[in-house]
This record gives sequence, structure tokens and C-alpha cells, in this order.
Amino acid sequence: MGLYLCVFDDDDELDGVEVGSYSDFAFFRSCVTNLLEGENWGSRFPTLILHSDSDGEWSCMECESLWCELIVIASEFKKLPGIPFHAEWQQQVGRSLGLKSETLYESFIDVDGELLLDRLIQLSNLAVERALPILFQ
Repeated sequence: MGLYLCVFDDDDELDGVEVGSYSDFAFFRSCVTNLLEGENWGSRFPTLILHSDSDGEWSCMECESLWCELIVIASEFKKLPGIPFHAEWQQQVGRSLGLKSETLYESFIDVDGELLLDRLIQLSNLAVERALPILFQ
């Protein structure tokens, strides 16, 4: 089953990110925790890490904190060496698009091959600008 994060305004979808599977998102969050939080879950990035990945939504207020957390994570991941794409589908997408993961920031992509952190930052920024939640679907 895949994880889709999206912002809706009434019935209109404004934007969405197809993250991959729930286990792909869990791997991303475990890398954040292991490398940036000293394995202390949620100590630096509670909005991202402590929220259940199947718990409905990040509220409007949480989206602002999420955006701030993602900016810091992106900055710190850019300073760390890359790792191979984790899932088979990521490896296939990476090969087909000629993607290289020289930094940890480049090591996480969405199903379209776009950088996951970029897409999550864009989505959370949109949610903040429009005062809307990010929905988990």
C-alpha cells in the first residue's frame, strides 16, 4: 500500500506527493532519527517523527512546524554522503532518470523521481500559505 500526502481545498486537490510505500516513509524517518536525532525519536523533529503515518492529517498549525523541520533536515542531509536508493522501485526510477545520490538529500525520491524533501517542503509550504491540512491517504 502506498502513502499519498496531499492538500485539498474543499474538493479540489491543490498538490500531492506520492511517497511510495509506508515502509519507504518509515525508512526515511528512521534515517532522520538515526542520523540527526541521535536515535532519540522526535527529539529535534517531533512534527515529522512523532506523527503516525496513518493518522489522518497534519493540521494547519502542524504544517508550519513541519515546514521548519523539513528545511533543517534538507540542509543537514545535503552535508551527508548519499546512500543507495532503498527500495527496488526507487532503484528502477533512479536508473531510468539517471539519478545519482551524492548526498543523503538526493537519496530520497518520490515515485516520480523528484527529490522527496523538496516535494514535502513544497507541500507543507502550500498548506501553510492556504491554511489547510496535509492529508494522509
